[in-house]
Amino acid sequence: MRYFIRWIARLLYGFRAFNESALNVRGPVLLLANHVSWWDWVFLGVCLEEDWRFATSSATAELSWLHRRIMVNRRTFPVDMNSPYAVKHMAEFLQHGGRLVLFPEGRISCTGSLMKLFDGTGFLIFKTKPKVITAYIRGAERLPLSKNPNRKRWFPHVSVHFSNMLVPPQLGAISVTEARTRLTNWLRDRMIQQRFETEMAFGPQSIPGAIAEAVRRAPAHIVVEDASTRMLSYRRLLRAADALSLQWRGWPASPSEPVGVLLPNMNAYPVTLLSLWLADKTPALLNYTTGPSILLTCARLAGLKRIITSEEFVLRAGIDLEPLRNAGIEIVLLEPVRRCIKYGQKAAALFRSLLGLNLSGADKLRSDRTAAILFTSGSEGDPKGVQLTHANLLANIRQMLSVIDLMDTDRFFNALPLFHSFGFTVGLLLPLVTGSFVCLYVSPLHYRVVPSAFYNLNCTIFFGTNTFLAGYARKAHPYDFRSLRYVFAGAEALQPSTETLWLNKFGIRILQGYGATECGPCLTVNVPMHPHSGSAGQFLPGIDHRFEPVEGLEPAVHGANQGRLWVKGPNVMRGYLNPDANAKFKAQNGWYDTGDIARVDHDGFVYILGRLKRFAKISGEMVSLAAVEDALAAGFPQYGSKFALAVIARPDEHKGEKLIAISNQPRLTLEEIRQVIRSRGLSNLALPREIRLLPAIPRLGSGKINYRELEILLRQQATNSAA
Repeated sequence: MRYFIRWIARLLYGFRAFNESALNVRGPVLLLANHVSWWDWVFLGVCLEEDWRFATSSATAELSWLHRRIMVNRRTFPVDMNSPYAVKHMAEFLQHGGRLVLFPEGRISCTGSLMKLFDGTGFLIFKTKPKVITAYIRGAERLPLSKNPNRKRWFPHVSVHFSNMLVPPQLGAISVTEARTRLTNWLRDRMIQQRFETEMAFGPQSIPGAIAEAVRRAPAHIVVEDASTRMLSYRRLLRAADALSLQWRGWPASPSEPVGVLLPNMNAYPVTLLSLWLADKTPALLNYTTGPSILLTCARLAGLKRIITSEEFVLRAGIDLEPLRNAGIEIVLLEPVRRCIKYGQKAAALFRSLLGLNLSGADKLRSDRTAAILFTSGSEGDPKGVQLTHANLLANIRQMLSVIDLMDTDRFFNALPLFHSFGFTVGLLLPLVTGSFVCLYVSPLHYRVVPSAFYNLNCTIFFGTNTFLAGYARKAHPYDFRSLRYVFAGAEALQPSTETLWLNKFGIRILQGYGATECGPCLTVNVPMHPHSGSAGQFLPGIDHRFEPVEGLEPAVHGANQGRLWVKGPNVMRGYLNPDANAKFKAQNGWYDTGDIARVDHDGFVYILGRLKRFAKISGEMVSLAAVEDALAAGFPQYGSKFALAVIARPDEHKGEKLIAISNQPRLTLEEIRQVIRSRGLSNLALPREIRLLPAIPRLGSGKINYRELEILLRQQATNSAA
């Protein structure tokens, strides 16, 4: 019967099981699997020998004769899950050499992702010291008999992936309560890691291939909408990209030659990106807020010969493209290109979309090919060109999906610019790959409009920088974010005042993360399952980290590691376009120097202390300029919401360096600053020695302070004063 059922499963669902040889181990052994559908026991059972027993609920078995037939038989181990003796009975079975199958979530997932694990599993592992095998059931969340709201299919592909035998860690002399918590967290980490590794090995290997998989599930689904309220279904998105790609294929250029993309957050952006991938071109995402000189620097760095943009956008934004034209770069305007698409080409694109042929070659793109070129913010120097491959971007997306319970029904709202890695990967590619809806809003600076638009669209996922989130909270109505499930903050440190404001006004907890453009960008994130206020969360699966000591840094507290942070993982970039920076990166054997000083506590939560370049060495001790800025950020409510302040370091002949505060508020006094610093518990070394006034503190498109431009303004101010 077992072989017959397996044959039926193979016929209907293309069922496959991987690493079944790991099951050939004597007891005591626990097989622990994710639980996404009513049929999970079948997919596991056809792989197991007869002495394996499934732990079932004796109370649920009494619901009907069918429940009793399925849940009470020679292949099950019925226990009363509400009884304190349930774990004891399972422990006795294991101690006698039993082999037990357990779903540690205790229920079928309502999201399709891993939900919380009951710590009784950790207690069972602690008491019986069994061998552990984890199983990842892939694809069963799409079955009609599953409880999550994701799109269902009658015959999805289902597979089961078994881990090698795992030996739980030896915890030494600790309390039972602490042991069950640690072992439950250990198990969760192993199951998350297994899901990530399985998706990387068996999922699509390119961004267009991953989008194609989502398209096949729901071709008519509305996936993108912009501020003009124009909506694109997957089918229309593919049709437009297919027709547009024909225009790029005629260009006399090698596939490796990048093409610049200079567009705002509008529907044309994903269409253009997908059309370039279909034409085997590499998009280079340009920041239109930097000015002509930086644009030209980035274009030359990437070796661009063509830049795609919009005539209407260029006129409205007042972008000066003459320096680019003078440098011999062709400006390709979408409006005339769209008018040049012939009716026959449109009809052919429509025909191919109906047959599902638009993305037929998507999976042929190599995973190690550069998928996009992004440029670093340039807040402290000239921008660097970052090459992210398809594998890098997909790894980062799958890392996030492994720890965050996103669903097909989620609705993203993205006001972050798409030339920014956070807005690009998290705000566009993630919903395109998962099949969720995303609204692309043109600017994050519309503090009144963004909350209202979010409210009107009933969105559920939101993200931004601290600067933008604070602005929305001040202007929004308390009911604007009523449908919000999760809000994520990144790109700059989340201020406690912003966190408190969102919690008090909307009843919503902001989940802070940390990353870098070179890493796709996400490295750490706080997740709803395990948040820790004040930290940047825990490392995503598949990311290794190490620290280099920093001279003058205060010793870490007990159980923590700190220093200059280096990371390594499948999401870390292919390399830089800048030759010197790329040679330095390649010499590190895949390790990326974040340039940040960080601390990781004994629970794995990461605290970013600041950039090494933004530390001052005063009297032999390292002082974080970012920490001083954070302390001062919410210290002057009397000066209103437009108040801004930055801190820089200058050489000092007595103490090595000194701090200088720069503000746009002429009434601010040095004594006020020092009072706030002392009230925040910082040492006297963190006290600025002087104040300088500027009309405005320059900022990047992401909302972060532009320290490079700030230094230029200060030099100009000093020159004017001397004159």
